[in-house]
Parts: sequence; structure tokens; C-alpha cells
Amino acid sequence: MGLPAGTYDVDAGPGTQQTVTLNVATTAVLDLQKLETVTVSGTAQRLAEVRTSEIGTIISQQQIETVPQLTRNFLEFADTVPGMQFKVDAGGNTSLQGGAQNTTSVNVYIDGVGQKNYVKEGGVSGQFFTQGNPFPQLAIGEYKVITSNYKAEYDQISSAAVTAETKSGTNRFEGEVFGTYTGQNFRAETPSELASNPNIKTPSKDKEFGFAFGGPIIQNALHFFVTYEAKRFTTPIAITPGNAAPANIVAQLPPSALAELGPASKSFDENLYFGKLDWEPTTDDRFVLTAKVRREDQSGDSPGFIAPSASIDVLNDDTRIDARWERSADRWFNEVLVTYEDSFDSPTARAFGNGAQYTFQLAPGNDQPVLTTGPATPGATQNKGQKGYSVGDELTFSHLQWWTGDHTVKTGIKYKWVKLTAQDAANINPQFFYDVSATGTAGIPYKAFFTDPVPGLNPVATSDNKQFGIYLQDDWATTNKLTLNIGIRWDYERTPSYLDFVTPPNVVAALIGPNPNPLTPGQTYAQALALGGVNVNDYISNGHNRSAYAGEIQPRLGFSYDLQADQRHVIFGGVGRSYDRDLFDYLQLEETKQALPQFTIFFNRPPDHPCMASPTCVAWDPKYLNGLSNLQALVAASNAHAEVDLLNNNLKVPYSDQFSLGIRNRVGDWNTSVSLARILSYDGFVFSLGNRHPNGAFFVNGGSQFDNPVPGFGSLIIGNNGIKTRNTELLLSAEKPFTPASHWGATIAYTYTSASQNRDLFQHYAFDEATIGQYLFIASNAVPKHRLVMTGSVGIPWDVIIAAKFTVETPTPWNDFTCLKNTPPYFPTGSTCQPFAATPPGLGYRSLDMEVTKNFDVRDVSTLSVRVDVLNLFNVKNYNDYTGGGDNGVVSHTSVAYNPIGNILGVPRTLRMTLSAKF
Repeated sequence: MGLPAGTYDVDAGPGTQQTVTLNVATTAVLDLQKLETVTVSGTAQRLAEVRTSEIGTIISQQQIETVPQLTRNFLEFADTVPGMQFKVDAGGNTSLQGGAQNTTSVNVYIDGVGQKNYVKEGGVSGQFFTQGNPFPQLAIGEYKVITSNYKAEYDQISSAAVTAETKSGTNRFEGEVFGTYTGQNFRAETPSELASNPNIKTPSKDKEFGFAFGGPIIQNALHFFVTYEAKRFTTPIAITPGNAAPANIVAQLPPSALAELGPASKSFDENLYFGKLDWEPTTDDRFVLTAKVRREDQSGDSPGFIAPSASIDVLNDDTRIDARWERSADRWFNEVLVTYEDSFDSPTARAFGNGAQYTFQLAPGNDQPVLTTGPATPGATQNKGQKGYSVGDELTFSHLQWWTGDHTVKTGIKYKWVKLTAQDAANINPQFFYDVSATGTAGIPYKAFFTDPVPGLNPVATSDNKQFGIYLQDDWATTNKLTLNIGIRWDYERTPSYLDFVTPPNVVAALIGPNPNPLTPGQTYAQALALGGVNVNDYISNGHNRSAYAGEIQPRLGFSYDLQADQRHVIFGGVGRSYDRDLFDYLQLEETKQALPQFTIFFNRPPDHPCMASPTCVAWDPKYLNGLSNLQALVAASNAHAEVDLLNNNLKVPYSDQFSLGIRNRVGDWNTSVSLARILSYDGFVFSLGNRHPNGAFFVNGGSQFDNPVPGFGSLIIGNNGIKTRNTELLLSAEKPFTPASHWGATIAYTYTSASQNRDLFQHYAFDEATIGQYLFIASNAVPKHRLVMTGSVGIPWDVIIAAKFTVETPTPWNDFTCLKNTPPYFPTGSTCQPFAATPPGLGYRSLDMEVTKNFDVRDVSTLSVRVDVLNLFNVKNYNDYTGGGDNGVVSHTSVAYNPIGNILGVPRTLRMTLSAKF
């Protein structure tokens, strides 16, 4: 218990001497009796974990050093695990996803410490829309990816777990240094560049460099390890019109806006630092202190219909310090852990003034985006993050003799206090909307969107959260064939900003008081909502009627059965429940929207955009372009059109139920696995539109669901739990480990997925139906149906290693809405639109990446390596942007295709060069 991953000499008497390699987060079995009859070679035997109920895969140091990478993010190697996807989007941003759930449901554990992002999406702190790495790759020894049925020690997770172990210093001084470079002269053109000017490439470059160094401070007792890695990127992207915008509409954009379409670029800088001290004052005690510092600066554009003039700058800072004390005894092992974290993401608008959003009408009242030009929206300027401490203790007992067999019992407890902060917007940059399909008034905006702060209220939400977790795990080897993994955990979190929130009195009065303009005499707004299934008492808070969810009881049960007790054929399976958490980015809106309300004012612009005279409909005046105060004067004495955000008083927590059954086999040098997994996730957070007509209907004769807002205010936005996913996976894997004796290794990972969901995976707003329960389950836009990833490496003479990675998958479905062109009749819910999923024809993402490394021994002191990677060798255009079409709302007639001049996933064919040295 408590052994770091690494290579060990085992000697239990003559004939048993063996050198073995232990992997991270595993329990390995070595049969010493059988070793007496074999000749033990000098090569270390890698012990594979086979007697576990988890569906998991080890990523070795050899794979990290040889498999080609698009990024230098250590999580990219998880892409070779069945059921996992590591994505590099059109802007170079990276994300890790398990199964059919979003990236938020993933958790990464570094030396046992969860790196969870409590505020923003992305799963890992600092990993929301960034090209950066969560941790320096030089500091990672190896890691394990668990896609489902993890043990009870894993918390704040509902899809995949990654548990990694960092490197340590040894009794020898050792180091490594590297530098990597590529630029526009070493890559092929992007589709956007080929379409605009095939002879001119957008300037681009990728520079990465760093070093690692470790060794003894006191021989056999105190060691250190330090590393630094840096990125300097300029990434080409494409600015393209909105998905639904036809060419004749795009052509009507003003010349200044048209000029912003096409190739563009973004810049990114990152500095990563990591240091580690480990001290063993006795044979039973080990003290470890680690620190990580991450600093990022990103400037430029996002691919899509946001023009360069509307781009932002982003600062992303992440600091973590961990201290642990490990105490070993014959039958128990204890670990005390104290942590500190400080992680903030701060995007800001690059310019100030009036933004312009160009749209066109797909149908009356159905405005679709064409292009957004700058300056950026008020919501582009934010400051969100987490800062706090935790303390925990884990105690493991081994060789307990309860009932029959052998028990290893592990229990743990953790308490964490962390301050969460969210500034959601700034009082800047009003946005004016222009309809480029208008018939004569295209140069005049038809509405304006802006903010107006409320005096005395703070637009920055903070919450001093408290988290508590406790678990008990029993790994019970009942016989030499059957092992049972029996665990249970319970988690609890208090979010004071949500629990103590008091709904403003003027909002309460508008909801339950007399309606000044009722269409039904004597009817209050609350009565109209009740007719539509919305009880306002579920959303009005007095500061005392909310309680933190206490139902996070998570049983996790699994088994493995070794058919012949020789680790060659092992049947395994499990069932378990795992809770994630509600992001503070969603919970804080109830507070910040009250302090910095957002308003929309309509300008009466017949015939395309007429509106009836009201506080929110005014005649156009050019003065509104000359200062935000002129717009704010329109709403200074009222809350007209101010959005009202309210959360359910009984919010739950997202979770998943996981079921699996499979078999592992050892065939010669190959380790194989076949498993079937069923994962059902529930209670994903969603914002719905609360507006109801006087008769309780969400739609009336196909009219707008935004009609009949809160009296004196704007629309009612209510937060609930309700997003669900259903996922069935067939997972096949085969691995032949690389050994010096055989000089080659390979992995094969195939995933078949049948997944559906009741809301677009990347959306947490659902305004197209009255409730999330009315949304249809459609094919998930999270995963392709078929996905195959293969890697291989071979050592050839002259100290040369050749390695490759091949990825191919079917297209990922596209989720959108198809709308009726001729009405009535309407869809059953009264809507003129309904969700659909469509899959582009042909194959999806495909790439063959290769690398060649030549090693040179330098006077037996160091090894110099020259490495050349060719990424996307066949220059496949892995299109990312969709264009869709439909036929009068008939889902079976809808279609989708890739935009051939839009953005791509990954990279075009790229040559990358690396020079490194180990000493």
C-alpha cells in the first residue's frame, strides 16, 4: 500500500527473483510460486491489473514519449482509450470528454488531488476554452483513465476519471530539456485560406520549450524535482457566417463586415511551473510538498461568426499547492493531505463602443445570426474563479480476515472551504442588431441590447462554499478467483449565495401581486404561470426556505472473476452511482442579473420589424449610437424588459448510473478487453423560459413564447435540473506493451456508441419548449457512432524509433431545430419548431500522425534526440462547421453538410520538429 508507480525488485527466495513494474492506481498480482519453474530474464515485467471491476486503461511513460501529439497536453493520450475523446477544436482549444456526457462531468486527479473546476465548464480548473495544458507533461510519470465504475474514492464526477502520478527526484541528478517548432511554412493551407487566396497563408507558429531537473538533497532521504514548460502560439482560424445564412444574405453585409470574413488568427502564451520535494525521515514516513503555477494570456478571435473586431483578451491563472504525510505500517497505510488552490479565468473585451450583430429572418420573429462585429458584448468581460483550502485523510487496512477471504478496506474523509467568484458581465459595449434581409431599412437597427447597473447592488457574486465527502471501500478477495469491490460514498456541498439569496421585493410583487395589465381581469401573473405548470413559490426565496441537497448517496459495486486463477481470462462487471455538482456559473446568475440587468429595446421598423408603442418599443433616433447613457435613459425609471432569473428552491445535483459487463484476456504478449457499458445521466442543470400566456399556454397559435413577460420586467428565466443522456457503448481494446526485448508495441481502441439526449450537449438554455420534459430525445451530438484509434511504435537499428497514431470515426450528429414554413397545424406542444439530429454523409474525423526519433549518445553522459512529427499526413480536411437545410419542419427531410470553406478540427498537414536532451 502507498507504493509509488515504478520498477521494483521482488525476492522471496531462490527462484523467485523478479523485476516488476507497477502502474499508477492499480492492484497487481504476482504469482511467486509459478516463478520457481521459469527462468527470470533481466527485463522488468510490467504487471497488468486484470482483477478489477473498473473499465480502465493505463497510459505509460513510453506512450507519452512516443505517440504523436497535436498538443503537448498530457491528457491527449487518453484519446487512445475506448470511450474517450480528446478534442482539438477549430481554435486550437482542447477538451477531454468521457462517453456521451459533456466535458464538465470529467475529473482529473493529480497525485490523488481532484482538479475540478467549480465555476466554469471544462471539468478541470483552467481548461475552459484554452489551448493550454492543465499540468506540465514533463512532470507526469504515467496515468490511468477510468471510463466507468470507479471505486468510492473518486468524487465530483459523473463520466470519466483520470488519475495521474507525478515524477519525483531520485538519488541521481537527472534532467531533460526540449524545444519544438512549427510555422506556416511547414503546414498546408486551411480550407478558408484556399478559398480566399491559395497563395497566401495566415501567419502561424507553434513554439514549445521547457526543462525538468531532479535529484538528491540528502541521499536516500530528501529529493527535489522541478520543471518548466512554455507555449507560444499563433493559430490560424476562419471567420464564417452563421450556419443558417445563405450566400445571398451574406452578400448583403456592409463592406466593412464582409471584409472580416475569411482567414484570421489568434495568439496564445502559456508558462507552466511545477516543483516537488519529498522527504523520508524514517522507513515508515514520507512527506511530500508540491506546487504548480500556470499563467496564460490569450488574444484574438474565436472561429465562427464572431469577427476579429469583436474578439477578446483572456488571462487564465491557476496555482495549486499540496502537502501530504504518508505513514506506513505492516497492516495499514495512512495519508493526510492539505491543499490550496487559486484559479481564475478573466476574459475582457479588446475594444469599447457599439457592437453590431447582423441577422436575417428565417421566418417572422425567427432571427438567425449572420455575423457579429465589435466591440465585444458586455458579457465578454468576466472574472470567474475559485480560491480555497482542503484537508483530508485516507486510511487503508490490508489483509483483514472477515468472514472468508482477504479484505483491503479503505476509508477517507475530506473537508473543503473554497470561495467562488463570478463577475458575469461589464457595463460596456451596447449591441445593435441589423437585419440584412430587410427591404429598405437595413442600415437602421431594429433592436439594441445593453446593461444598466442597479445602484447599491454588487454585480460580482461570491460564495464561501463548504464541501464534505466521506467514503468506505472494501476490496474483498473471496477466493483466488473471485474479487468483490464494494464501496459507498456520500458528498455534501453548501453554496451560501444560493441558499441565502432573497428574491427582491419588487420581483415578488410583480409575480404574485396585482397585474397592472392583465388580459384576464383580476388575474395575477402567478395564476397564469400556475395554469402553465409553473409554481412561483418553487422559485421565490426568502433566505431561509432553501437547503443544500443531501441525497448524494453513491453505492458502487463491482466484481471480477478469474476463470482459471491465472489472470488469463477474467470476467468483470459493476453497477454504481456517481454525483457531480452544479456549476457556480449557473447558480450565480440569480444574483448578478439583478445587479447588472440586461435590457433589450426594440425600434419600430415596419414592415420587417414593427412593434407596438410601449416602454420597450421606441422610435429610432441616431443619438442612441452616441453613448450608452442614451439607451440607459430609456429604462432608468423602470425595470422594463429586465430579465428575471430565478432558481428552483430545491435544486438537485447531476449524477449518472453506470452498468458494465466484460472480459479481459491475456493472449501471448497481448492484453485484450471486451466490455459493454450502459451509462444514464440525470438532473443536468438547465435554464427554461417561464413566460406563460394568461391561459397558461407557452405558445398561442404558434406565437412567440417570449410574449407576456413578468409585469414591469422582461422574461422570466427559471433554473432547474432536467437534462438527461442515455448511452450504450461497446468497448474493445488490445494492447501489446513496448518492451526492449521485442522492440515494438501497439494499442487498438474501438468504440461503438448509441447515445441520445434531450438537449444539445453544449447548451444549458432551453427556450424552445415550455419545459425540458417536452424536449424529444434525439441522437447525441457528443459522440460519433463508430470510433477507431490505433497507435504503434517500433525501435529499429541506429537508435531510431518510429511511431504512429491513426484515428478514424463516423461523423458526429448535428443537433438543431427544424421549423414549419406554413402554419397551422403546429407541433403537438404548440411550437412551430422541434429538435432534430442529422448526420453529415461520409466519414468524419480522420488523421494519420507519424513521428521519427533518432537518439544520439553523447559521451555516455546524455542522450540527444532529434524528432520529426508529421501530423495529418494525408492532409484530410476534417471540417468542423455545419450547414443545414430542411423541408417545412419534416424531420426526415432535414439535412446537414459540412461547410467546405469553414474551420477544421485538428490541423492541416503539419511538420513539427523537436530537439531534446536527457542527462
